[in-house]
Amino acid sequence: MQLVGILLFLLLTYILLCFTLAPLFRRAGSDPKKAWIPGVNFGEWAFITGRKRTYAWWLLFPIVNFFIYAIMAIDMVRAYGKLSFWDSALAVIYAPRAFFLIDRQNKTYQGKVVQLERQYPEQIKEAEDAGDKLKAHRLADKNPYRKGPMREWVESLIFAVFAAAFIRMFLIEAFIIPTSSMEGSLKVGDFLFVSKINYGIRTPMTIAMVPLLHNRISALNRESYLEKPSLPYFRLPALESIERHDNVVFNYPEGDSVVLTPGRTFSVYDLRRRGMLDRVTEQSIITRPMDKMDHYIKRTVGLPGEDLEIRAGTVYINNEAIQHPEKVQFTYRVTSSMGDINVQTLDKLGVHINDHPRAGDHYYNLSFDQVEAIQNLGSDIQVSYVKPSHIPGALYPHNEDLFPGWTTDDYGPIHIPSRGETIDLTPENVAMYRRVIEAYEGHSLKKNGDQILIDGSPASQYTFKYDYYWMMGDNRHNSEDSRFWGFVPETHVVGKPLFIWMSLKNSRLADGIRWDRIFNSANKK
Repeated sequence: MQLVGILLFLLLTYILLCFTLAPLFRRAGSDPKKAWIPGVNFGEWAFITGRKRTYAWWLLFPIVNFFIYAIMAIDMVRAYGKLSFWDSALAVIYAPRAFFLIDRQNKTYQGKVVQLERQYPEQIKEAEDAGDKLKAHRLADKNPYRKGPMREWVESLIFAVFAAAFIRMFLIEAFIIPTSSMEGSLKVGDFLFVSKINYGIRTPMTIAMVPLLHNRISALNRESYLEKPSLPYFRLPALESIERHDNVVFNYPEGDSVVLTPGRTFSVYDLRRRGMLDRVTEQSIITRPMDKMDHYIKRTVGLPGEDLEIRAGTVYINNEAIQHPEKVQFTYRVTSSMGDINVQTLDKLGVHINDHPRAGDHYYNLSFDQVEAIQNLGSDIQVSYVKPSHIPGALYPHNEDLFPGWTTDDYGPIHIPSRGETIDLTPENVAMYRRVIEAYEGHSLKKNGDQILIDGSPASQYTFKYDYYWMMGDNRHNSEDSRFWGFVPETHVVGKPLFIWMSLKNSRLADGIRWDRIFNSANKK
């Protein structure tokens, strides 16, 4: 119903636009009937304001068309002598209203405003070249299109904010790595540029929001958007598909209902599993639309349609082991018969010394290269692999009865759903895919004894609507990823990391800049 309402609003706006353009065409000496002919109306609109009719073709280009439409709307009101800042603002916000007022106020067509405005600088230059400073001064004084310094500044600021917002929304956005879950490929304090084009531009769903903010206004400690009105999910064609080992930025799949704490953000589902949900009030729970859920970055391990299993820390796809990422990390206990190891020595080896998995002990998350380097520090040093323990119900799909004994090192097997794939429903895969069916694909799922009901109707099979991915952090023993919250739907994919444009050690400028990481690829395998 919400989509129907939005489509009706857009249709009504277009009809009102045509209705209000017709008298303006007549006043400008054009055939008012052209206002009702799709395509022709925009070409004539551009011509009346002094541009080529072909200028309107830019309206066919996504993203660019927003700016072109705004320029054409401003040109039209200026062609009728409405030159104030607020006239231009109304034209951009709702052109039919601005055009209606022109006809109601009986404004006279001034001519092709774009060409007229260009004539003044040309005439002033001719006068200056001729040495007639008085004429040049008079022309400058009577220029109706001249703007004061304050208006120039305000308009430039507004344009810069909205241009940056559009670039951030559709093309490229900057991100920072806040946690060590991707160490040692991506480090805490790495600043990334992420392309939203490569995997297909996802058009905004939340449209009432503060520009340049994702989901929080820190100063006010509140969300930066309104959940309604909203648009349905839609994605433009992708330049490339997501491949295994690609780093991907996506919206946190369990981020639709969260509780904020000073230290971190918890999903309601996570708190329920921890037995902590009764400690929070209903008022403290924040619901978020998909495009306003927190951003995560992980490495793509499993692709749609594949079978995945983890055995002793190694990932198997379709029963074949896949290669570890070059800088993959696991937890190790480091001891020395000679006493403590110098922390500065570990720091020089790139060990993230602020991230001890067990406080007070010498446990570190290390890559294979770091393990070898530490072992080479001396014969007194012992480095031993720490196998993760089993925590009942901690791992997805959080059903100890059906999936007992799973750990982050020994997990599965599971099947990753793909778009159009049909499965026979069983108690096991209903538990595995319940969140997919309900939260990501929008159906209700209930069990009535041995019978499975989807949207109230008995079902023995289910066909998936979207592709799904299995994402894991490179810091395998210190990463909350698909092993904890399950599949990542294609709908949640935000973009592809391109490169690191800044890197601050421990996210603090005071600790220094990692110069060797700047302009490095953010997608190394």
